[in-house]
Amino acid sequence: MSDNKAKTGPQDASKISLSEDYEVQYWTKTLGVSREELEKAVNSAGNGADAVRAHLQRGAH
Repeated sequence: MSDNKAKTGPQDASKISLSEDYEVQYWTKTLGVSREELEKAVNSAGNGADAVRAHLQRGAH
C-alpha cells in the first residue's frame, strides 16, 4: 500500500521519519523546531518520538 500524500501526520506517531516531507513538516511544527534541529535530535536520540521530545526538552537543540 502506498503512502497517502493527503495525510499531514505521521503514519506511526511513536516514530519520527525523516524520509517523508509531510512527516518532517508535521514534526517540526509539532515540536517547534527547524528541520536541522529535528535531524540532529533524531541522530542523537534515535527516531522514537518520546526520546526526541526528551532530548529537545533537555535543551540539546
